[in-house]
Amino acid sequence: MARRIIIGDQEVNIPDKLLKLGLIPLLGIGLLLWFLSGVYIVGPDEVGVVQTFGEYTRQSQSGLNYHFPYPIETVQTPKVTEVKRIEIGFRTVGKNQYRTVSQESLMLTGDENIVDAEMIVQYKIKDPVAYSFNFVKPELTVRESSEASLRTVIGRHNIDEALTSGKFMIQEETKELLQSILDKYETGIQVVAVQLQDVSPPKEVIAAFKDVASAKEDKNRMINQAQGYRNDIIPKARGEAQAQLRESEGFKEARISRAEGDVSKFNSMLKEYRKSKDVTKTRLYLETVEEVLAKADKIVIPDAEDGNLLNLLNLQPKGGKTQ
Repeated sequence: MARRIIIGDQEVNIPDKLLKLGLIPLLGIGLLLWFLSGVYIVGPDEVGVVQTFGEYTRQSQSGLNYHFPYPIETVQTPKVTEVKRIEIGFRTVGKNQYRTVSQESLMLTGDENIVDAEMIVQYKIKDPVAYSFNFVKPELTVRESSEASLRTVIGRHNIDEALTSGKFMIQEETKELLQSILDKYETGIQVVAVQLQDVSPPKEVIAAFKDVASAKEDKNRMINQAQGYRNDIIPKARGEAQAQLRESEGFKEARISRAEGDVSKFNSMLKEYRKSKDVTKTRLYLETVEEVLAKADKIVIPDAEDGNLLNLLNLQPKGGKTQ
């Protein structure tokens, strides 16, 4: 048979044979067991936080350690490297099974629309002393702080940002705000990551939101098509404009060069004309007549006073047409 005796916070079974030894041996054995109850082990991912009469006195590292037994000293061993997880807006109830918590997930955006937002917060202990003594119910504190931070950040953004392009920004702002709240209350918690699981319209209006999203997609598609057409037409128009400019510049240079040549030719003729006006007039006349008559059939008829009208001078080239 054995009797159970509570020593400190531990229960010890004492055989009846020891009880027959007397009071002093029993007290010695009890005192020894009491001293041995101060031996404790701190795991590799833990830190020992020792309290003396309820007041924090020291920390102990991983391994075998000793503290004065209860009620003189007590020890807590929070896991400082473990990454803990808090779910906002939903709860995991089984493998790949989730339950929505609408009281947490429904939020108001900055443009007064309602969204259903779900989020996961990962955190770990960075200060075991502050984590152990500065507040109670750590999980509840982190959950409520996370929900408040997410509601605040969602309220700063419109619904389009919350549903599409602004998710990463919302995550980062929520993480920053949550960390500042936890630091303000000296919780000793470090936020590792904040991840939005799902942001969607409420179920009651999700069909209308899908129609709006489809219309926006059509709008963007038409804008992209118009921009593609614009990007195709404008370079062609610019190329044609440059070609016309180059053609006009070439025509301009040709006309200027020809005009300058005509002016130079006229000036040289004018110079010769001033030297001998009659000779120059005759030469110009003959050159013009020669140029004109070279393209026409020619028949020379002598004057009637010179003789018979049948005396003709055929000036047509050989093989040409005679009139």
